Amino acid sequence: MTRQPFPLVLSAPSGAGKTTIARMLLKRRSDVGYSVSCTTRAPRPGEVDGVDYHFLTPEQFDAAVERGEFAEWAEVHGRKYGTLVREVKAVMDRGQHVMLDIDVQGARQVVQRFLDAVTVFVVPPSAEALVARLAGRNTESTEMLALRLRNAIQELEEAERYQHVVVNDNLEDAVARVSALIDEETLKRERLPALGKDVDRVVTRIQQELMARI
Repeated sequence: MTRQPFPLVLSAPSGAGKTTIARMLLKRRSDVGYSVSCTTRAPRPGEVDGVDYHFLTPEQFDAAVERGEFAEWAEVHGRKYGTLVREVKAVMDRGQHVMLDIDVQGARQVVQRFLDAVTVFVVPPSAEALVARLAGRNTESTEMLALRLRNAIQELEEAERYQHVVVNDNLEDAVARVSALIDEETLKRERLPALGKDVDRVVTRIQQELMARI
């Protein structure tokens, strides 16, 4: 019996690797499709409109909000992001689970609209790893990096609201874990051992890194 497709919500602080995980799963699994999100931020080098994101002006984005076209939307780091209802339905109509690479604000909205959504939160292995990944992009100003670190603290505190938490200490292992979650016919809420302590430790280290940069 073929399982009915469901939305797969993948969230994480910036730099935790969720987008890389999502892309690898999409390449490896024909039963998973991607919902292209909308954003008001400018394209990064190599990004293609309609493939990586639908790049909208603030005016275009606000008009879509007014028309009720988004399944979820939020303002993150001063830019707006959103998932179009038609994009989600298009993927599921093809019989594929729909991958939603979204932040914690959007995740709250999606689970209210799609009761069968499966939620996965990707945790960085350490604060040092997260900071190194963000700094290594060389695309962020000092102010933007500080903003991302502040938001990371708030996002990590949402981890326990998710059905599943995956620590991205090894990319292949993290991809395999999320892939296994997709394969579970009946998903049961689970938590990693001592998750609360792990998250608290990462938050504390991020706060220390943030204070050192101010």
